[in-house]
Amino acid sequence: QVQLVESGGGLVQAGGSLRLSCAASGGTISTFSMGWFRQAPGKEREFVAAISRSGGSRNYGDSKTGRFTISRDNAKNTVYLQMSSLRPDDTAVYYCAADHGGGLVPAPYPYDYWGQGTQVTVSS
Repeated sequence: QVQLVESGGGLVQAGGSLRLSCAASGGTISTFSMGWFRQAPGKEREFVAAISRSGGSRNYGDSKTGRFTISRDNAKNTVYLQMSSLRPDDTAVYYCAADHGGGLVPAPYPYDYWGQGTQVTVSS
């Protein structure tokens, strides 16, 4: 059973940057593709980005390309989401997830394991 723990969220002004981390335990993430999702109050969970097992392929959700960068360090069993040029509508709880199927699916359904989330709040 893989456990995922996100960190790095917080309050930031519009235009600022944050780096989220997702640390895994109980298994090695090198066997999973990894994704980041977010959910704002009253809204559905939204795909942010995904990265392949090796890190060689990435997929980004709409409006994230160029502002967000997903990366991974399999040796550290950690996935990252670097976010820049943040906007108030980026405010949400951000979740990382692991998919043993290895795809880069921009939807929650194939992901097997989820973290508890970290709050990101962007003030205007």
